[in-house]
Amino acid sequence: MKPDSVLYLSRQDVEAVGLSMPAIIEAVESMFLEKGEGRVEMPPKPGIHTQPDAFIHAMPAYIPSLGAAGVKWISGYPGNQSRGLPYITGLLILNDPETGVPTVIMDATWITALRTGTATAVAARHLARPDSSTAGIIACGVQGRSNLQALACMFALRKVWVYDKHRQVADSFAAEMATSIDVEIEVVSEPRAAVVDADLVVTSGPIMKSPTPVIDVDWLAPGAFACPVDFDSYWTGAALCQADKLATDDIGQLGSYREAGYFRDTPAPYADLGQIVAGQQPGRERDDERTIAINLGLALEDMAAAMPVYERALELGIGTRLPL
Repeated sequence: MKPDSVLYLSRQDVEAVGLSMPAIIEAVESMFLEKGEGRVEMPPKPGIHTQPDAFIHAMPAYIPSLGAAGVKWISGYPGNQSRGLPYITGLLILNDPETGVPTVIMDATWITALRTGTATAVAARHLARPDSSTAGIIACGVQGRSNLQALACMFALRKVWVYDKHRQVADSFAAEMATSIDVEIEVVSEPRAAVVDADLVVTSGPIMKSPTPVIDVDWLAPGAFACPVDFDSYWTGAALCQADKLATDDIGQLGSYREAGYFRDTPAPYADLGQIVAGQQPGRERDDERTIAINLGLALEDMAAAMPVYERALELGIGTRLPL
């Protein structure tokens, strides 16, 4: 049949599909297995930069096992908060892998938030201690929420420390998350207090090319796991070098970022997450290891999350048909 329309899913539509965090975690972990076995295609993401520390990136990827082929066009603008706009905005397009015809256009904000948190959870499954019960979140925005929600699906959390440079943001975060994941949350007044006693640490502020990091040596405790989803914006090179194992979600993309001027003081990763999930490289081997996973955010993660959203939207009749 000749295609004459494409499905459009707004953010409200994407959220209405109701895909659960555990379902996305499993989809993303399955994708990393495919990646580790070399059964995916993902070129380094090209981008443009209209302002300092802002980006607009094109992120294409293909996962044959899912029939997922597409691209995400995503932007991150740190100054948007002062304008009352979200830091991250974008669209995602899926194509029919047999014909190349676009099948769906969807808002990418929700998918970006949740797939980032689920990638942290997958990394933690392999690199954190299974008995981890405390967490620290630095920067209490969208990514702070999704990362904490994802970790709460994986670990029996009993205490969480949160820090944000805007105290009222941290207070709102604590009130909301304490109810949604049923855990004790304490707002702290400086970043160190969110790190030193935590088994799991996530930093999720804006990505900066020339950051002024504050997390230093010995803040991350022996045996703890950290995931800086804001690259090295909060972490000194000395603190990153203290990791017994430092991994990333894609070694090639980390190299590309390094060539562009990021990660100047970051040590080389020993493995990427696909290799770890596929059993080609070890995850955590000792209880006292400091482990860090620098997840850059991959188009493969977006496609892994977007495909079940699209399929479920078709089943439920959600979305609007637009003519091609």
